[in-house]
Amino acid sequence: MFQILHFEKPIPFMRYAKPGVVFSTLLMLIALFFLFDRGLNWGLDFTGGTTIEVGFQQSVDLDEMHKVLDEQKIEGATLQHFGSIRDVLVRLTPKEGVKVEQQGNEVLAAAKLIDPAAVLKRVEFVGPSVGDELATDGALAMLASIICILIYVAVRFEWRLAVGGIISLVHDVVITLGVFAYFQYEFDLTVLAALMTLVGYSLNDTIVVFDRLRENFRKVRKGDTDYILDLSMTETLSRTIITSGLTFVVVLALLLKGGPLIHGFAVAMVIGVAFGTYSSIYVASACAMFLGVKREHMLPAQVEKEGEDQQEILP
Repeated sequence: MFQILHFEKPIPFMRYAKPGVVFSTLLMLIALFFLFDRGLNWGLDFTGGTTIEVGFQQSVDLDEMHKVLDEQKIEGATLQHFGSIRDVLVRLTPKEGVKVEQQGNEVLAAAKLIDPAAVLKRVEFVGPSVGDELATDGALAMLASIICILIYVAVRFEWRLAVGGIISLVHDVVITLGVFAYFQYEFDLTVLAALMTLVGYSLNDTIVVFDRLRENFRKVRKGDTDYILDLSMTETLSRTIITSGLTFVVVLALLLKGGPLIHGFAVAMVIGVAFGTYSSIYVASACAMFLGVKREHMLPAQVEKEGEDQQEILP
C-alpha cells in the first residue's frame, strides 16, 4: 500500500477511546434533542408547494431576489435560474388560506421591485414528490439495508465488529440530521441522497479498518487488542488521509461554490465525511473493543484431520 506517512510505532488511538465514546454519545443526544424539539425543515419534495416562473428583461442575481422576497415577507422560497439567467423559478411552501394565484401575484410584485418589466410566465401547484407510502417504503428499505449490512459484517468479520459498524452508521446519520434540525436547513431529496451516500462512505471506511484488523490479529502474535487496533488504524492512516482528504476538498468546493440548489447535499456530505472518518476510529473500533473483541475471535476454526488421534498413539 502506498504510504504518505511513516510511523516507527503505532499511534495510540485507543488511549482516547473512552473520551471519544463519551463525546460521540453527547453529540448524538444533542442531535436527537434538536430532532425531536425542532424537527426537520421538510423541502417541497416532501411537502409539495407552488412553482412560480418569473421572466426578467435583464439578468437577475438570485441573492438580490432572495433579499427582496425576504423584505416582502415572502419566506421559505427556493430560487433557481430556469433556462436562462433572465428567468427565475421560485418554489414556495403551501400556506393555509393562501391561494396559488395570490402567491404568484406577491412574487411578481416583489420581482417588479428589481425589474419593472418582469412578467409572470406560469404559476402552478406541485404535489409532493415523496408521498407517505413512498416515504414509508424508503424507511423500510433503509432499515433492511442496515440489517443486511449487519449480517454481512458479522459473517465476514465478527459480530462485535458488526455491532460497532452499525453504531457508527447510526452515529453519522443522527449527527447529520441533528445539524439540519438545529440550523433548519431544508431537507429535500438531494439531502436524502447525501445521507444514503455517506452511509456507504462511512461503511467503506470502517470495512477497510476492520479488514486490516483481522489481518493483523492473524499475523501479529504479540500485543493485546488495543495494540492491534492502534496498529491497524496507523497502517491504514495514509489511505484514510488520501481518500477522506480528497473527498472533503471536493464536497467543500461544492459547499462554497455549488450554489443554493446543492447546498443541502454539500452540507450533509461535509458533515458525513468528517464524522464518517472520525467514527471509524472512535465509534466502530472503540465499540468493538469495549464489546470484547479478541484475537481468538478472528482466527479460523481448527479442523482436526481424520486419523490424527490414531497417529499420536502409535509406538
